Amino acid sequence: MTKQLDIGQTHRLKFALVTETFKPEINGVAMTLGKIADLLSAKQHQVQVIRPKQNNLDIPADSQNFKEHLVAGMAIPFYKHLKFGFPAKNRLIKLWSASRPDVVHIATEGPLGWSALQAAKQLNIPVISSYHTNFHQYSKHYGASFLMRPIESYLRYFHNQTLATLAPTQKVVEALKLSGYKNVSIMARGVDTSQFNPANRSSELRKKWGVTDNDLVIIHVGRLAKEKNILLVLDAFRAIQQAKTSAKLVFVGDGPLRDELAHACPEAIFCGSQRSEALAEHYASADLFIFPSVTETFGNVVPEALASGLCVVAYDYAAAGNIIKHGISGLLVPFNESKALINASLEATKNSALLNQCKKQSITSIANIRWESVIEELEILLYATANGFKPIKLARSKPNKSKRVRQRAIRLALHKKINFIKL
Repeated sequence: MTKQLDIGQTHRLKFALVTETFKPEINGVAMTLGKIADLLSAKQHQVQVIRPKQNNLDIPADSQNFKEHLVAGMAIPFYKHLKFGFPAKNRLIKLWSASRPDVVHIATEGPLGWSALQAAKQLNIPVISSYHTNFHQYSKHYGASFLMRPIESYLRYFHNQTLATLAPTQKVVEALKLSGYKNVSIMARGVDTSQFNPANRSSELRKKWGVTDNDLVIIHVGRLAKEKNILLVLDAFRAIQQAKTSAKLVFVGDGPLRDELAHACPEAIFCGSQRSEALAEHYASADLFIFPSVTETFGNVVPEALASGLCVVAYDYAAAGNIIKHGISGLLVPFNESKALINASLEATKNSALLNQCKKQSITSIANIRWESVIEELEILLYATANGFKPIKLARSKPNKSKRVRQRAIRLALHKKINFIKL
């Protein structure tokens, strides 16, 4: 039955976030969840994060509106830079009985996430989840293809135990629904343009790379791992070198393929993991961003590269397909067609007018992608869930709507009555 939920007068939420990865770990999920926690706590909501202890020096944060609770964990066998948390059902029951959250948000589906789901159900606390990673697709890159279907079945079963599963784009929502997921909605992503912007371009950094202001720098930012299809960047670079011998290849990030990449391309520059201002400076000091990954649900590095004023070449899906206009703000090619990706990278190299146009328009393409809008839309869902409702429709995936239209929609949602389904 459809009813009206008036969220014009709202209290501050008690929000529990359960995740196996969180800042300062460097990956898209940790960054996204860190932004959510920071912005909700800045709006005076009480945010509680339950996560595995990252190292022996890890100290849980504890401030007025933000508190961390650490649990034991261990590295994922085929993905050692990430941990999964050990089950903590009894501890969570004790914690949430003493300090009951309005909503529990489970962001990862490991043992910790499963125990959090069981604890919340036992205490009758509303639970939502988010879908960040195609873990079932990762298995085939690590010699465990036989696990693909069991992992996929588990993920579907896990998420269908929650009141809503949040996915980053409409295409992911549609794919999950076709796979049997229920109550799937969009939670979009933002980009911090105060951090990522062309003003961070550094002539000094480019000099360290051995290039002049007129030389072409190709960059890839992300984990150097098999599931990122990273070897294709080398293939594209080799093709570019034939046309522009002075081109330079820069890798930002780390991972198990670093040594193999360095051996295959000794002239490439490996900058390791970068954070904050240094990361923004590395982005903006390049020219062409090649993103060959075929396992993304979103890919936060794409809007970061666009905000930094780069021409992005990527497959037409996830963040790239959702944001880039082909030939205007970047170059898109059919999904998983490696030759097309190489040819598009080569085209951007040979056609300076196209490259410069994409670099200029890339900034415009992310003009309406703001974390503040994402959080305002998330608040609507959290208030509804806390009050026993679920929304008929949450958020929009298309970021090209005008800022005025988006702001009007958000005001209507926050200050007037909107339709929800009573649970």
